[in-house]
Amino acid sequence: MSSSERPVYLQLRDRIADAILEGRYGDGDMLPSVRAFAAEQGANPLTVAKAYQLFQEEGLVVVRRGVGMFVAEGATERLLESERRAFIDQQWPRIRGVIERLRIDPAELFARA
Repeated sequence: MSSSERPVYLQLRDRIADAILEGRYGDGDMLPSVRAFAAEQGANPLTVAKAYQLFQEEGLVVVRRGVGMFVAEGATERLLESERRAFIDQQWPRIRGVIERLRIDPAELFARA
C-alpha cells in the first residue's frame, strides 16, 4: 500500500515514528502539542490526536496532564524492534523478489550504498 493510500492518521503516526527513530525525539522528550503538530503538517487536530492515541495505546507515549505528551522510556528501542520486524516480515520479501526477478547482484547494491 503506498503512503497516499494509507489513512492520514497512519501517515502522521509514521512521521512521528520516523522522528523518534532518527533521534529528533528521544525517550523522555516532549512531543509537539496536537495543535502545533497539526499546524506543522497541515492536518486536522483530530487526525493528529488519533495518531497520538495509537502511540499511547502502544505504550510509546505517555501523557502528563497539564504538561503534554512525552516519548515513553524504552519507546525508541521498542519502536526500532517493531519497525525491524515489520520490514523483515512485510517489505523484505517483496524487495528480495524484485532483486531475484531482475537478477541484481546483491554485492552491486552494497557497492552503491
